[in-house]
Amino acid sequence: MKIIVVDDEPLAMSGMVQEIKKILPECDIASFTNSSEALIMLSDDGFIPDVAFLDIEMPGIDGISLAKRFKDACPKTNIIFVTSYSQYALDAHSLHASGYLMKPVLAEDISRELDDLRTPVKTSSFRVRIQTFGNFDIFVDNTPLVFLRKKTKEALAYIVSKNGSSVTVAELAAAIWETREYNRSLQNQVQTVISDMMKTLRKAGVEDIIVKQRNSISVNVTKVNCDYYRFLKGDAAAVNAYMGEFMSNYSWAEMITGYLSNKINRR
Repeated sequence: MKIIVVDDEPLAMSGMVQEIKKILPECDIASFTNSSEALIMLSDDGFIPDVAFLDIEMPGIDGISLAKRFKDACPKTNIIFVTSYSQYALDAHSLHASGYLMKPVLAEDISRELDDLRTPVKTSSFRVRIQTFGNFDIFVDNTPLVFLRKKTKEALAYIVSKNGSSVTVAELAAAIWETREYNRSLQNQVQTVISDMMKTLRKAGVEDIIVKQRNSISVNVTKVNCDYYRFLKGDAAAVNAYMGEFMSNYSWAEMITGYLSNKINRR
């Protein structure tokens, strides 16, 4: 689900994002404290939100005016007004808003409104969500996948970083055992890690995200929801979510971090 939050008060905006993440950890959220910036993203970046949470009393373009602009640009976007005042309820009704929330807003309030949207949103069919911005983590049905070996998780992270390209056993060994000589002993160790990775994925019922060949392995990018892959496709929410860190728990990821940061700087 794609969500946009607009509130001119930074604390209120960040608080709203946190409450949304409690119930929809996998959603794409773009947040703004300025209505004009939200409209620029809508027109220039092509970010079409499923739901827009809009504060009403804002300087410049207020929430009611912003909602009208959103409705013109993307009629199927569900508008949910968020305000400290009740007198705008009639205006919200005239705009066929999906909801009207009074501040302070809690996760259960948001959940109630999302369960009763005017235009229902199709949920993602991906069981696997991969987080690469910040530390690397993988979630199956929104539950973190636990690995018994640190090297197993790192091996999967490296495979994910290749964006569907094949990784050989030797390349994998060089990446996660940087200083060790590649010999039969290390080769066997890499194979053990790969076997452990497949066992972990199989136990979770998602082993199909990995494509294994005789001497190489890759991730099936069509089977996962990954922030990095969406960034590379120009997804506005993923670009907005990147804060200068990519798989920061692994030193070999620094080159990709530089690449992503350069793309951000050129925008």
